[in-house]
Amino acid sequence: MRRAVELAEKSAPAYTLGPIIHNPHSVRALEKIGVYSAEEADIPDNCRVVMRSHGVGKAVFDRLEARNIQIVDATCPHVKRIHEMVYEAAQKNIPSIIVGAVEHPEVQGILGWSIGKGITIATESEADALPEMECAIVVAQTTFPPERYHELCERIKLRVAKLDIRSTICPATRQRQKAAIDLAGESDVMIVVGGKNSANTQKLALLAGEVCKRTYHIEDPEEVNALSIKSGLRIGITAGASTPDCIFKEVVARMIDIENKDQVTQQEATQETVVTESDFMADVEKTLVQIRPGQTITGTVVQITEDEVCVNIGYKADGLMKKSELSSTDVKEGDMIEVEVVKVNDGEGNVLLSQRNIVNRKLWDEIVAKFEAGEFVEGVGKEAVKGGLLADVNGVRAFIPASHLALRYVEKLDAFVGQKMSLKIIEVDEKKKRVVGSRKEALRVEETERKKALWSSVEVGAVVKGTVRRLADFGAFVDIGGVDGLVHVTDMSWGRVRHPSDVVAVGQEVEVKVLKVDPEKERVGLSLKETSPRPWTVAEEKYPAGAVVEGRVVRIAAFGAFVELEPGLDGLVHISQCSLNRIAKVEDAINVGDVVRVKVLSVDTESKRIGLSIRAVLEDEAMDMDSMNDEFADEYAIPEEELSLDVESEEA
Repeated sequence: MRRAVELAEKSAPAYTLGPIIHNPHSVRALEKIGVYSAEEADIPDNCRVVMRSHGVGKAVFDRLEARNIQIVDATCPHVKRIHEMVYEAAQKNIPSIIVGAVEHPEVQGILGWSIGKGITIATESEADALPEMECAIVVAQTTFPPERYHELCERIKLRVAKLDIRSTICPATRQRQKAAIDLAGESDVMIVVGGKNSANTQKLALLAGEVCKRTYHIEDPEEVNALSIKSGLRIGITAGASTPDCIFKEVVARMIDIENKDQVTQQEATQETVVTESDFMADVEKTLVQIRPGQTITGTVVQITEDEVCVNIGYKADGLMKKSELSSTDVKEGDMIEVEVVKVNDGEGNVLLSQRNIVNRKLWDEIVAKFEAGEFVEGVGKEAVKGGLLADVNGVRAFIPASHLALRYVEKLDAFVGQKMSLKIIEVDEKKKRVVGSRKEALRVEETERKKALWSSVEVGAVVKGTVRRLADFGAFVDIGGVDGLVHVTDMSWGRVRHPSDVVAVGQEVEVKVLKVDPEKERVGLSLKETSPRPWTVAEEKYPAGAVVEGRVVRIAAFGAFVELEPGLDGLVHISQCSLNRIAKVEDAINVGDVVRVKVLSVDTESKRIGLSIRAVLEDEAMDMDSMNDEFADEYAIPEEELSLDVESEEA
């Protein structure tokens, strides 16, 4: 609200489309410096208009811009966020259910951004009358009571199959309302300062009035004089969000003046009096503690029966407590325990006590404190219900909407019954002592922290294990523990790769080397080939001169053929080394794709050249064949003496 007023002051002279805020003092102050409240039809062209904090619909912006009017948007950021939500939903053809007073300017503005896809409700009957819908989002007026919003959402769930509940109630409003309720509970008289037309201030007065019966809603400090307030009473004062600080301070000052006028100095009696029996009993009672319902006090256990525990609390009557109200059964006579006063008199002169209330209140206070601090709580799933899951959080019932159970949609809610889970409290119902929790928000934070830790641990040059998640024409995406890195196709292998599927498959576990890390853009560059040595660094050891190996013909030139020994390592078979016979062209002996046996003639790692020969292999094979033939001939040769006998026999 203060931001809206400040923008209006800086924009003078200007008009505001309706009162900038619901406070007549602020409106009158702005008029004095040239900022006037007017209806759209009364605003002239080519001027400056300040949009009020409640916001307006999209159509209003369009009409004013068409009239060449300069717009200063003072819409409350919380309200602006709701505009974006319903507008985005409308673009996707998703209806928006707006919870709030339909006549309120803020609700009208939100409705205007829903582009005909909005429905407003404010009561249970209106929620029950909603048509059945497949999906919808629900938002609330920023000043709508949180507990009422939660109750209406529960009813809306019965009409919408997939309901996306947005938390749009202003945290400051929620805190202001809670503070007003707490203050009213401690006061005899409660004064709420603010415009009579302000829904925010009206709600503060209503909530305070439910706790403190003597609650007054005033707009002007002059109204203080008409209030019938006696001195000695505890007076609480609060103000609506749109109430200027000066008005609030003036009310406080007037209350102090009234208190000073009513104070009367009393002189203590110095005359000695005779102490009667009644005076003596009065003095005794003064030594006893004064108690009230809800008070926490420490007492001593003086007696334990089958059903009850009797506690001396220093009052004129001992306190009685049912054993079921003990926080621990390990209690014995003489123990000092902390108890809460439930009733000062149960009708029979007994003081009723409870210890469990203290524990429950402490647990509740812990949950509220964690909610306000944005911390997580631990819960256990208890029961799957329509629209979500009931969980136990330190003895407090928590409702977890189905949309907040996991990062993705969950069909079987029963799977979470009995499961321990970390939750983030997103809404608190003080009156019913219930909370709304989100496991999804906790998972998101955990995921963010895990990624943050991972980004801090990923180092350039490190070799890590990962799993191939997805293939694209330009490379493969590898999950290295929650973060996907890219292995570009050029980093898949030391050799030529046409497509990543030639090297890896989805689901395959691989070792990769980290080439670069960009935490801001959440990008990691990886290499598969860098995890193995460069082929040329070990070529001389793996392929020494004279070795015979197999390779595949990958390219043919006029002067010879290139044979791939392994990815990234090719050797040249000169045309003169392609065949035993002289050939006119390489294709007369071999073709691309042929697997051939070659002999290593030379290896030059500096120049990255390997000389190969097919002819040498063929020559070696021919020599081996000649040698085999000689051996065969020697083995089966006829001795000379037998040969000479055969000759002589023929001649005879």
